[in-house]
Amino acid sequence: MISEVAACCKELRLSHNIVDMAEKIEAKTHVEFLVQLLRSELKHRENKRMDKLLKKAGFYSLKDFEGFKFDEVTLPSSITPEYLKDCEFLETKSNIVMYGNVGTGKTYLSIALGVEACKKGIETRFFRTAALVNRLSEEKKKGTLSKFMKQILKSDLLILDEWGYVPLDRLGAQLLFEIISECYERKSLIINTNIEFSRWVTVFYDEQMTSAIVDRLLHHCHLLLFPGQSNRIKESGLGK
Repeated sequence: MISEVAACCKELRLSHNIVDMAEKIEAKTHVEFLVQLLRSELKHRENKRMDKLLKKAGFYSLKDFEGFKFDEVTLPSSITPEYLKDCEFLETKSNIVMYGNVGTGKTYLSIALGVEACKKGIETRFFRTAALVNRLSEEKKKGTLSKFMKQILKSDLLILDEWGYVPLDRLGAQLLFEIISECYERKSLIINTNIEFSRWVTVFYDEQMTSAIVDRLLHHCHLLLFPGQSNRIKESGLGK
């Protein structure tokens, strides 16, 4: 009988979860059994989709809010930790810029937000900024830039880590500007940087382009400040 269930699932393109749960579910009526089985299948599909989104996002580690201390971050008066955890900024296509010293938790928080977005079924992409620019340049040389851009822009949340750590050449700056422009008022961006806005021109080497990027990022934006010392230095004992 189970083999027949498996065959039917294959024919109907249902997961093997149906077969596994059919032997485990206990119910008093056929209807109750069916409802539990269908709920199990929906949950299974939800988990599979979440796993797929997490893998596609490109996080180099997974983080959650449990180990994060919001008391070490200065939030705008208009938002709360709960607002961030619930990913409400995505509803208004708002951006988040995290500014502070290296090692103060910007990457941690941005990944935690990205993971939470994936759990909610929201497609997310995570890049080190220099790596993204290099990839964009490579795709342009191969003539496949348009295809790669479409893949990136399918996401509703784009996280760019280590923004400004590596100066960009003119082509790289232009390609990154194109990404920012395409996302403007359509998607949310999270930018992690240790460089104040007035110094961004040293990264892009073009005042007009820098002004255009800052203007688009800050139009709908929450600025989070990380004023503390590097957590890695504190944990090493060298900061004492």
